[in-house]
Amino acid sequence: MKKGLIALMALCLLVGGAMAAMADTVKIGLMGPMTGPWASEGQEMKQVLDLLAADLNAKGGVLGKKVEVIADDDGGDPRTAALAAQRLATQGIVAVIGTYGSSVTEATQNIYNESKILQIANGSTAIRLSEKGLKYFFRTCPRDDEQGRVAVQAIEKLGFKTVAILHDNTTYAKGLADEAKGLLEGKGIKIVFFDALTPGERDYTAILTKLKGANPDVVFFTGYYPEAGLLLRQKKEMNWNVPFIGGDATNNPDLVKIAGKDAAQGFYFLSAPLPKDLPSPEAKAFLDEFTKKYGNAPNSIYAVLAGDGFRVITAAIQATQSTDPDKLADYLHKELKEFAGLTGKIAFNEKGDRVGEVYRVYKVDAEGNFILQP
Repeated sequence: MKKGLIALMALCLLVGGAMAAMADTVKIGLMGPMTGPWASEGQEMKQVLDLLAADLNAKGGVLGKKVEVIADDDGGDPRTAALAAQRLATQGIVAVIGTYGSSVTEATQNIYNESKILQIANGSTAIRLSEKGLKYFFRTCPRDDEQGRVAVQAIEKLGFKTVAILHDNTTYAKGLADEAKGLLEGKGIKIVFFDALTPGERDYTAILTKLKGANPDVVFFTGYYPEAGLLLRQKKEMNWNVPFIGGDATNNPDLVKIAGKDAAQGFYFLSAPLPKDLPSPEAKAFLDEFTKKYGNAPNSIYAVLAGDGFRVITAAIQATQSTDPDKLADYLHKELKEFAGLTGKIAFNEKGDRVGEVYRVYKVDAEGNFILQP
């Protein structure tokens, strides 16, 4: 009996010690598309956060504790994301970084907000995400109203007079399409086509035929890179040479793989500066370290924007010496100024939106490289 009691007590001490050790970390969640059509984005987001966490922990972590990254897969799907958010909300996380798609983020916002967990999105640019008065929502990416303005400036600069707008009915793509339509019409530029495709299909020749019949000077596609790649490939197969401009969700090297270099050549898209074009010493040092660890530089700016989310939340924890969500949210809203992010200076307004202009215009060259335009 005594032996059994001693064994039980030893087990309790062991379990208690393990639980205490687990509690002795600051947990940061990561929600991203580790699988599904945007898997390359989510996988690189995890690589970035793993690297930044390891670096921070080598310097002592925060509050004298190691930082632990707890990742979950949203699959690029709103319903899957809601389940991932519910799981993460039970893990004792202080904040969550992610996610990439706006409609996916929207499915999780209330879950995190009600749990008083800070959420810092990295690729979700839809305007309405930050118009809900959610105290704990932030994003390191810019908004689609800024993207819409830059798109219109590019269309004007390139001299196009008639525009076809194609979206995919997602929160992000429809919002950007509506924003661009209003701005273009305000400039007197004629919209000759405005409609949506269905994401995930393999043949877009029918809608390309409709687009061709509208005879636009340019097509502005506001959807994601898998569909953009197919559109470029199939319009070339149709021998239709109209120029395409994409929104920032077309910015992924897989676009060239899907389209082929010949079909992708000449494609314009909007984006925050690509990793290779980031000028700051912090960015250059990080890119060198990432390349050393993983064998290549980051392909996606959205993974780097996720890294900036991790860096601002850990900086806030250190500055406030707290993991209290209200103190952290107040600090990010009011006190964080000119933070030296990997993607440039970072500050947030009262809505949690990043302050300042970020977007640039890129063009795909004959080798499939993304070239920053003057």
